[in-house]
Amino acid sequence: MHSVKRFIPASFVVLWATGFIGARYAMPWAEPFTFLAVRFVLAAVLLAVLMMALGSKRATRMALHATGAGILMHGVYLGGVFWAIHRGMPAGLSALIVGLQPLITAVMAGRFLGEAILPRHWAGLTVGLAGVVIVLWPKLGALGGGVTAETLAASLVSVLGMSAGTIWQKRFASGGDLVAATMWQYVGGASLMVLASLAFETRTVVVNGELIFAMAWLVLVLSIGAIFLLMVMIRDGEMSKVASLFYLVPAVTAVIAWVLFGEQLNLVQIVGMAIATLGVGLATAQPSRNQPTRARASR
Repeated sequence: MHSVKRFIPASFVVLWATGFIGARYAMPWAEPFTFLAVRFVLAAVLLAVLMMALGSKRATRMALHATGAGILMHGVYLGGVFWAIHRGMPAGLSALIVGLQPLITAVMAGRFLGEAILPRHWAGLTVGLAGVVIVLWPKLGALGGGVTAETLAASLVSVLGMSAGTIWQKRFASGGDLVAATMWQYVGGASLMVLASLAFETRTVVVNGELIFAMAWLVLVLSIGAIFLLMVMIRDGEMSKVASLFYLVPAVTAVIAWVLFGEQLNLVQIVGMAIATLGVGLATAQPSRNQPTRARASR
């Protein structure tokens, strides 16, 4: 079992990175809140069916907390990112702002979870952020008119939502049945997106092959596959270390975009990928076996 768990972080990063590719296919054909509302409803329904098939517990005691975490992790985070990009925010700049998430999560984990962040972990988080900046720098280019106070605020709110949601999940809803907890998360995310769609959008959707492919991929691979891996890591690991994995997502996304769309991938970006990987290595480093008694003695 432990040998399988070793592959969870790498698998999560690759799957999570494909989400930005799926969004690229979907965005021209549906408004962001409407698309996300349908995506989350489909994910919740599939998970409810899976719960019945597996005989999973309903997790009624944690349902409210899981719903709250889902509002933040799925509704606020993805809603803010999709809305900002839909309004013209360059994807590179949006990803750069989202790259602040591991640092914000580390601060929150220290404040609300009591996690001790060692100097090497802070160094790793800082190095990782520098790597993300280098990877995304060539994509920033001319920022254009899409960079407004509203789109910047939406991107920042999305980062805060994801950080707060993962902390909430870790503190209040990480125990129990993962299928039930994830289903309730999507109930929360779907509720927020349905309300946002009714309030702010025309709910116009153009159904075609690209939209169907994007919806199927994002529901099955991201909303179920990647999120399950994230829930396992949140349950079993320290939040600051889990969050640091997000530094690798822009680099992996750049490689996938290079393969699929022929987007630019130069030496500077490759160096940035190496730096981001180094930062994640520092942030997730396990304590030396020669120093365990000291940590225990302080408890």
